[in-house]
Amino acid sequence: MKNNLKKLRKQKNLTQIALQMQTGIDQALLSKFENGTRIPPTETLMLLADFYDVSMDYIMGRTSIPEINNFKQNNV
Repeated sequence: MKNNLKKLRKQKNLTQIALQMQTGIDQALLSKFENGTRIPPTETLMLLADFYDVSMDYIMGRTSIPEINNFKQNNV
């Protein structure tokens, strides 16, 4: 997870402070999430996934595919 969070932030050319300003997540927590010393709660994972437009599974390192699976949304 830590590598994906930092990678996503760098892809948007954001510092942790800039990400804090856009998401409201404290910079110290962002640092801990990126370093792998703390796991974000579900609500924070959802916020980051929405912000980066990726799946929570991608953030957690459960898949290498960042795109969100919209199968259910497209077939309801």
